[in-house]
Amino acid sequence: MNGGDIVASVLETQGVRQLFTLCGGHISPILVGSKRRGIDVVDCRDEASAAFAADAVGRMTGVPGVCAVTAGPGLTNTLTAVENAKLAQTPMIVLGGATATILRGRGALQDIDQMALMKPAVKAAFAVDRVRHIGPVLEKAFRTALEGVQGPVFVEIPVDLLYDEHIARDWAMKETGANTSWMGKAVQLYVRQHLFRVFRDKDGFQPSVPPAIDPMSAADADLDKVKELLVGAERPVLVVGSQAVARGHEVLAIADAIRALGVPTWLAGGARGLLGRRDPLQNRHHRGKALKKADVVIVVGFPFDFRLSYGMKINPAAKIVTVNRCKADLRKNRMPTVGVHADGGRFLQQLSKRVPAGTASRWLGWAQLLSADDAARDAEIEAMAAEPNEYVHPVDLALGVEERMADDAVIVVDGGDFVATMAYVLRPRAPLAWLDPGVFGTLGVGGGFAVGASSLRKDREVWVFWGDGASAYSLAELDTMARHGMRVIAVIGNDGSWQQIARDQVTLLGDDVGTVLVRNDYHTVAEGYGAKGLLLQHSSEIASVLDRARELSRTGPVVINCWIGKTAFREGSISI
Repeated sequence: MNGGDIVASVLETQGVRQLFTLCGGHISPILVGSKRRGIDVVDCRDEASAAFAADAVGRMTGVPGVCAVTAGPGLTNTLTAVENAKLAQTPMIVLGGATATILRGRGALQDIDQMALMKPAVKAAFAVDRVRHIGPVLEKAFRTALEGVQGPVFVEIPVDLLYDEHIARDWAMKETGANTSWMGKAVQLYVRQHLFRVFRDKDGFQPSVPPAIDPMSAADADLDKVKELLVGAERPVLVVGSQAVARGHEVLAIADAIRALGVPTWLAGGARGLLGRRDPLQNRHHRGKALKKADVVIVVGFPFDFRLSYGMKINPAAKIVTVNRCKADLRKNRMPTVGVHADGGRFLQQLSKRVPAGTASRWLGWAQLLSADDAARDAEIEAMAAEPNEYVHPVDLALGVEERMADDAVIVVDGGDFVATMAYVLRPRAPLAWLDPGVFGTLGVGGGFAVGASSLRKDREVWVFWGDGASAYSLAELDTMARHGMRVIAVIGNDGSWQQIARDQVTLLGDDVGTVLVRNDYHTVAEGYGAKGLLLQHSSEIASVLDRARELSRTGPVVINCWIGKTAFREGSISI
């Protein structure tokens, strides 16, 4: 086996079924070796998209997603995506090519200090300098990505370690020239000794079965404290975030545990869809209003950051429980009554077995009040959809999609104003079927996330909702989707504006500079990339265009260029 084969053998043993990439000579043996082992090599049009695709797979499976990118600019192109994965706490492996070990620091093509760039953006970074180290280092990288607070791990493997030994030797010796002087001979001797060290003991590696990862169960004392709080509660609220579904194979058991607890629940981030489409326990609106009245608040899987107003708008008299894999996040911005250092999903399963059956009857009236508020807000939204609009009312479009989207569809969102509207209205269908950027708020995730989701769920609809501004970051991935026959339906909310910024910029500063776009023919662009393109300009066409898109998606990607009109639905929505 050459180094590329060793990498592929570890990926296969670790349960990796997709490898996302953009080709490059530094990493070709990894791609070839992976293909030989039956791993689906998905070649993207941008390294950032390859990293976003790996992020999507990590979130949806709990198995680290993997991307392989070439040295230098190939790696630097991934930085935003890798930082996004770090903040989203996604288990992921970034394999980076590098210049040959013998040429480091000598001005070789694409030779930069990659470790210095990547270390701040990942959970851990490893550099390999011997062929025999490739397998053990890569196995350590997988363990690191999954243990504790999950995150991306970078592994740098120089090009000479990946190719067959005789090829690497020929390359290196050619660089020494044919100089027969004593200095030339000394250089040749040094190179031979260096290559001997690099390739020594390279054979015999056998990948190990991945060890069990600590599930990070909650301590009995903490569980008892939380149980007592719940038993005495009259107005409890449960808020569940992405980290709670980090152990993807346990999501059904986690959902059952939440139902057994019976606490009125809000789901956020990657936890959206955990209770299915219409579970009566789940509330979708007025979370802030409920938190102001609650007497017990349990926040599982994310900190008190801007998404929860830094914890400052929760009832000051409420008893607060935080559950997190990160000790620092347990007390971020607001001190909890009980801070539980544990995996959120495992905590919910443990707690459900301790809280006595029938406890939820104490807060039945509270739950009914919250459900009534939720239903009233849904009625308001439906009324908004009927408001006249010059083009398509985005809420009307969202309700149309909600009615027609497949029951097992995966939803990807990438954008600002339009996407926030869709996210507010759409109901995710199932666990691990909702993909948004996460706390980093990154634009450009859409193409890569859709590629990753479709590679993983080949038989399911994948819907990606793009703002017209955000779409330009990864529209080229339509080519990837078309080449790989992916069933992606992309809806571009086209209002010719960076509207989320324009709303407040014009109001506060009186100028729309930098926020104006053109209602481009994105459906025509889609055709150029091998997808199908549809134009939607009026609400009366919503049903027919959506039905046509679903039909066309059976053979490949489809883009709906939807001209949306202005509404007041998202006024005052700037986030800081």
